[in-house]
Amino acid sequence: MRRGLRGVEKESLRVDSNGRLSHTPHPRALGAALTHPYLTTDYSESLPEFVTAPQHSNWETLQSLCDLHAYVHRRLANELLWPASMPCVLDRDAEIPIAYYGTSNPGLLKTVYRRGLGLRYGRAMQAIAGVHFNYSPPAALWPAYREREGRREPLDVFRSAELMGLVRNYRRHAWLVSYLFGASPALCKSFRPEGHALLTELDRGTWHAPFATSLRMSDLGYRNKTQGRLAISANSLAEYVAALAAAVTTVEPRYAAIGVVVDGEWRQLNANILQIENEYYSSIRPKPSKASHHRPLAALRTTGVEYVEVRTLDLNLTDPVGINQNQLRFLEALLLYCLLADSPPIDSDEQSEIDRRDLLVAREGRRPGLELPRHGSARSLMDWGLEVADSVAEIAEILDADGEGYVGAVDLARAALREPERTPSASLLRDLRAERATFFEYAFGLARDHRDYFLGLGLGAEQERRLEDVAAESLAEAAALERAPAPPFDAYVRAYFADV
Repeated sequence: MRRGLRGVEKESLRVDSNGRLSHTPHPRALGAALTHPYLTTDYSESLPEFVTAPQHSNWETLQSLCDLHAYVHRRLANELLWPASMPCVLDRDAEIPIAYYGTSNPGLLKTVYRRGLGLRYGRAMQAIAGVHFNYSPPAALWPAYREREGRREPLDVFRSAELMGLVRNYRRHAWLVSYLFGASPALCKSFRPEGHALLTELDRGTWHAPFATSLRMSDLGYRNKTQGRLAISANSLAEYVAALAAAVTTVEPRYAAIGVVVDGEWRQLNANILQIENEYYSSIRPKPSKASHHRPLAALRTTGVEYVEVRTLDLNLTDPVGINQNQLRFLEALLLYCLLADSPPIDSDEQSEIDRRDLLVAREGRRPGLELPRHGSARSLMDWGLEVADSVAEIAEILDADGEGYVGAVDLARAALREPERTPSASLLRDLRAERATFFEYAFGLARDHRDYFLGLGLGAEQERRLEDVAAESLAEAAALERAPAPPFDAYVRAYFADV
């Protein structure tokens, strides 16, 4: 069970020296966002994404992430990286720049997809940043686990089925991650000038929800009504693929009204419920091998599930890279618990409970005495969380054979469940009040502190040269794609969507 593969994908907005959203292109010194394996962009040209290669330890993962940040900060001129999930001061929605990937067909497809996201959900929502944690148990676990379970199917089929069980159990427990690691109970008024029924004024520039853990994961963030109607079953890989395939091939009338190609301009890739499968926002995704050349749906169908991607993590504002060792330790132990625990199918009633629970914890997870819906009744958040933590602790003890801190990470989770003031969301509100700072002022100060930290951090000459070489190679690869003979974009799109 120990030393599985893990990786992090971390987003951060680029801001100018005044703390406002940057409108400069993705720096050329960082390479080509289309082809760089470690430094790309998410929705916006101003939203860099840091991607670590798979590693066998948390230390290596965070060291990789730290090196990438040190490298980037040396090439940002007068710009900074925003440390919070909820955005900096934003301009009008239409002025948030969509990521640009060049003129090749793969680059245009990524840009048009993002143009569609902006028209469907608004660009400001796409400027919210987060951290994704990718994880797969060690390869040696699967034959031993299959033998222990007395199963006979091929190893890849067994692995896919068990990882889908992990996905179901994580859906059941995602609320706990929002409670423990949510760090977005407040936001700049520029993000929601008109306010919201959930929000109250904290100060002249800040809205907050007094007991919120993660507004990013609430209906003020990624949750939306159209996707809320989707029923993407995780009861088997076949059901998951079939449901996603239906969503990417079924027209949504509201999106059809936007148009696909209007006056010669591509507004979106199609008018379907989801343009592509990546548009589906869920707490966790089963993922195929990155070596596959198929689009994700086809790769899942042909090669099965290789790893999972956890998507419920806010940026940890006070950590310069946005995540820390204790979070990674707890998540790994939790995911292994989700793998090994019984994982019955999720019916529509339970999925409805899961959705209500996730929203409730995101909006008011620290409310004293809060109870969560469970099996048709209610259960105290603290009691249930402590029960889960006890089970996760058994896994942590196995992972902690070398005293790496897994048990300590679970102990910190227990403490936060007993005392909500220990959570990052409570800590942020406490700091805002203590410093008499707006959300913008507080986050901007941290952005400057983090820049100074990374500029003062040594980056070895060999690592510097390696990252410079990777950047140069990505630029050359992107340029080669643009020079290569290619079909018209509409033909390219048709061929892409034929691979379902």
